[in-house]
Amino acid sequence: MTLRHFLTLTFIAAAIFASVQAEALTVTDDTGATVTLTAPAQRIVSLAPHVTELLFAAGGGARIVGAVSYSDYPPQAQTIPRVGDNKSLDLERIVAMKPDLIVVWRHGNAMRQIDRLRELHVPLFFSEPHRLDDIPVTIDKLGILLGTSAEANRASDAFRRDIAGLRTRYSNRPPVSVFYQVWDDPLMTLNGTHIISEVIDLCGGHNVFTDLKPLVPTISTEAVLAADPEAIVTATPGATSSEHALPSLDTWRKWPSIKAVARGNLFGIDGDLINRPTPRLALGAATLCEDLEVARTRRPK
Repeated sequence: MTLRHFLTLTFIAAAIFASVQAEALTVTDDTGATVTLTAPAQRIVSLAPHVTELLFAAGGGARIVGAVSYSDYPPQAQTIPRVGDNKSLDLERIVAMKPDLIVVWRHGNAMRQIDRLRELHVPLFFSEPHRLDDIPVTIDKLGILLGTSAEANRASDAFRRDIAGLRTRYSNRPPVSVFYQVWDDPLMTLNGTHIISEVIDLCGGHNVFTDLKPLVPTISTEAVLAADPEAIVTATPGATSSEHALPSLDTWRKWPSIKAVARGNLFGIDGDLINRPTPRLALGAATLCEDLEVARTRRPK
């Protein structure tokens, strides 16, 4: 082999390597891990309802070959084959679907099952949005892995505009103290680091249990009475209504001394809008902001 021939082959090899490198799609997931695909994902398994929504928003709905129970939005998602739920996954079925990307909910999917998924040697993207800003960022990252960045960017920009509009309109309104009830037995709420608490702040509200340490603390009725919130809010049944009843606020009516009860400020918001970290959270936030505005109008003159 002549030197000229060798240099020519070297140049070709370098060009091929550069081409492959250019096509590689790399993002960082919500665990801080690097996820790299050599080509846009074509067969995706979604392991959480919110993940399914995010994938559709990013332009990849038609590429989802498997999803878990309650992946019901948008309506097209209801026809996607099921691979179990957050408690139990059908790993054999997932393997049979030959996915090139699996999107996992770290705190919703059992760790034992996640370990089994790692054994499949299929790229895993962990989705765990903790703040409002995480939602559009995740959509953009999924758009990169799908090769649909243009559509993903449109969806993420729309969400950012919606949230910015609500912040401009409501965040400086007179504050409303809020108790957000997650569950009624045992009585549970959220602390200030939860995304729903951020939504309360966005609407000019104040989470009365913002300083508690656990993310989802268990509290007493006496603690709520002492906090005397001006509004009590909870999630009402959405997609989960057929099997899992969500907590009712009716029991608080026996405590008419609480401002929220005395003024009729007991509000329920569709759980699918307020609980899922997806673009629809902007709708849930708008509903909460409107409810807190109603509470302001009910203050004594």
